[in-house]
Amino acid sequence: MTLMQLKYAVCAAGENSFNDASKKLFISQPSLSNAINSLEKEINLQIFSKSKTGISLTTEGEEFIGYARQVLEQYDLLEAKYVGGKQNKKKFSVSMQHYTFAVKAFIETIKHFGMDEFEFEVYEDTTYALIENVKNHRSELGILYMNEFNRNVLQRLLSEYFLEFHPLFDCGLYVYMWKEHPLAKNSEIELDALMEYPCLSFAQGEHNSFYFAEEVLSTVSYKKLIKASDRATLLNLMVGINGYTICSGILCEELNGSEYVAIKLHSDEKMTIGYIARQDSKISEIGECYLSELKKFKDKTMR
Repeated sequence: MTLMQLKYAVCAAGENSFNDASKKLFISQPSLSNAINSLEKEINLQIFSKSKTGISLTTEGEEFIGYARQVLEQYDLLEAKYVGGKQNKKKFSVSMQHYTFAVKAFIETIKHFGMDEFEFEVYEDTTYALIENVKNHRSELGILYMNEFNRNVLQRLLSEYFLEFHPLFDCGLYVYMWKEHPLAKNSEIELDALMEYPCLSFAQGEHNSFYFAEEVLSTVSYKKLIKASDRATLLNLMVGINGYTICSGILCEELNGSEYVAIKLHSDEKMTIGYIARQDSKISEIGECYLSELKKFKDKTMR
């Protein structure tokens, strides 16, 4: 197994066919096919499934490509640091549930370093995907919440993946809505009062278990429920149809604007915002800076 074979496999994994991948790699399609076939024979594993419509990764192939990416990324870091006097770019990646304050902390981290050359990545993703990102070294940190309902299930998955959850701060439950919503002037809202309005939730894809929901009280039988995949769409639905979502209550007007409010939900439930990291990893300097920025929001949690 060579680095070149891994590079070929990773490139092919992002394309619809070996022909498309070979063009990106500037090699012939037969050369690429032969390299992939040789690799599959060596590791005794079918990485790609072939059909008339193109290629796709097998289940085992997805796992292999995840490890292959890690090897190539580590090699790139070694080469940048030690070969040819290249300048080593500062790199940092974080995955998160859909939290505006976590994006704001990311922005402040970039401002803090003010580097001429850097490569930062931020992913707002499903709960399962962000856990996978940290497991597969795609992200150094993952930002999510735990509470009494999902803690055991998530901790079991994290342990299986050799990941750890570190709490940052606790929050009460709040209803996030458009400031012109009929209930927006209330000082506190009962759950029953919300039932006449659409509840908005982030879609979790194929891993749509209640335990992976980004919203607390996910098991409540809402009369009207709409799922969306991105934050901008949820904000539009709040304005367009008086939708709402359950959140931590941490407002970030600098990014979302002042058109939205967070009203206390009448509930004793709590949620713990925290981060996950690999058990064997040391947090980087940039990662520590990012966590420091996140911790500042502890004082902004609404009581």
